[in-house]
Amino acid sequence: MMSDSEPSVQERTMLEDIASFLPEFARTRGHLVPILQMIQQRHAYLATSAIVMVAEHLRLSTSEVYGVATFYNQFRFHPPGRHQIRVCMGTACHVVGSDIILEHFERKLGIKNGETSPDREFSLESVACVGCCALAPVVLVDEETHGHMVPSKVEGLMLGFDREREEKARETEKNLSRE
Repeated sequence: MMSDSEPSVQERTMLEDIASFLPEFARTRGHLVPILQMIQQRHAYLATSAIVMVAEHLRLSTSEVYGVATFYNQFRFHPPGRHQIRVCMGTACHVVGSDIILEHFERKLGIKNGETSPDREFSLESVACVGCCALAPVVLVDEETHGHMVPSKVEGLMLGFDREREEKARETEKNLSRE
């Protein structure tokens, strides 16, 4: 988990933000989870350098902060993709094949459950029940619910993303040609 490399511009911005609100929290262990939640809410993940900063603020070891953060599945440790794909694995979805849907996404995206694509376009994760059991199996793409998923719908979603990417490329090309 630890890295000796220089933080990215995005990570430096995150650290500046964290440094701005950390003084609002007393240096007690009881504030650990609320601080981590605030970082997650504001930045979508916990960078290694953020964990180190929180540990220093609370006078805890980095491994203790990391141990608490990894205990809760709400925390991510890598920046999420631009598009987040969540496959419901609740009982109703599992019974009707959500594991097959997850496998199709893994193959199409070239990543495994819990990973983000190298271009940071997609994140894929399995989640517990999303409360749409009548639509099982269910996939959440960003904030949009897709019910009664079958492999062909996975293909359709991926084609839609490809089309979106091609349209953006054409628009960028058009804008560059005007300059």
